[in-house]
Amino acid sequence: MDAIDAVDVTGVSGTVAAGFEPVRDAFVRNFAELGERGAAVTVYRDGQKVVDLWGGTQDIDGTAPWRQGTAQIVRSATKGVAAAALLLLHQRGRLDLDEPVGSYWPEFKAAGKEQVRVRDLLAHRAGVPALDRPLTPSEALDPDLAAAVVAAQAPFWEPGTDHGYHAQTYSWLTGELVRRVTGQAIGDWLAAEVTGPLGADLWVGLPPGAASRAGRVGPLAAPESAPGALRTRPKRNVAEAYADPESLTRRAFGAIDPLPDENDLAYRAAALPASNGIATAEGLARFYAGLIGEVEGAGRLFTPGTVELARGEASAGPDRVLVVNTRFGLGYMLHGGASPLLGPGSFGHPGRGGALGFADPEAGVGFGYVTNGMRKGVTADPRAQALVRAVGAAL
Repeated sequence: MDAIDAVDVTGVSGTVAAGFEPVRDAFVRNFAELGERGAAVTVYRDGQKVVDLWGGTQDIDGTAPWRQGTAQIVRSATKGVAAAALLLLHQRGRLDLDEPVGSYWPEFKAAGKEQVRVRDLLAHRAGVPALDRPLTPSEALDPDLAAAVVAAQAPFWEPGTDHGYHAQTYSWLTGELVRRVTGQAIGDWLAAEVTGPLGADLWVGLPPGAASRAGRVGPLAAPESAPGALRTRPKRNVAEAYADPESLTRRAFGAIDPLPDENDLAYRAAALPASNGIATAEGLARFYAGLIGEVEGAGRLFTPGTVELARGEASAGPDRVLVVNTRFGLGYMLHGGASPLLGPGSFGHPGRGGALGFADPEAGVGFGYVTNGMRKGVTADPRAQALVRAVGAAL
């Protein structure tokens, strides 16, 4: 591998390997032109770290500098980590993707969900993206209560016949299924079987010892005008769906009402694998690199067959919740539609407002981007996409 050089740019620290300077330049432009407040990006290629950059402030509302090892909440980018738990259990012969969820979780058979398969759950085809009565923030943190509410919920369409993004309910669907199969909370299982062996700083349920490393997040306004900035406006029907309190879109994202305080320590310590994972960029990139290959002596997690399950198209077309065309494998967003990734074989997951993690097996790439500045977009954040394009240029 070519030599790795330290970065010497005001406000930005880290290293880039020769040839990956376009990623450094795009990262710097995100601060100069797109209003970035604090962020980090890491890229692995063939199991070796080739980009590791950070800059700005640790907290959206603070002045302390972002340091190597600063972590942030990654919202729905956590879903890709939760999906890995289910796919690994399948890979190890403990979970059958074609079995009804109710085979492992009998209470889930209620209200017309008897035939929902495990693969339907992973591909957002289970039909329960929303709840008739939203959970309060404290109820959402109670895994027993939340799982019982989801198990009793009637589907919003015939399960398996269509797809719609399970924005919040994915937490209790995946978390309870892992608990029924393993006897462990999903965050504990992931720490023991995935992130711990990989040495990845990525938590679903932030431990007290890591709490000081996690920065405060908050809204980040789009710049009024900036050369090279990507200016995107939602389509009218998308905007209307988010504005309508009765729409499935609003109800799916509002399955917890009122929205929890993402900076609250109790919220961060809980395990909500749809929305509250906390990671460093290095940890998120290392996780995806570890799914597809060895990383510094740690063996790869997914067999080639499991990689194909992750990235084989399982849902595509108009999404009943996101109101745009989406493509999903089993648990992962795929290239195209609402989530352009590096290449056609890429699979990963964005987090609403900015974060992004993915793997590209053909390129041997594991990518992670985290930020403390949350924008309104759900999928293709311009800051993350600028970095993805730069990785493509470097390759």
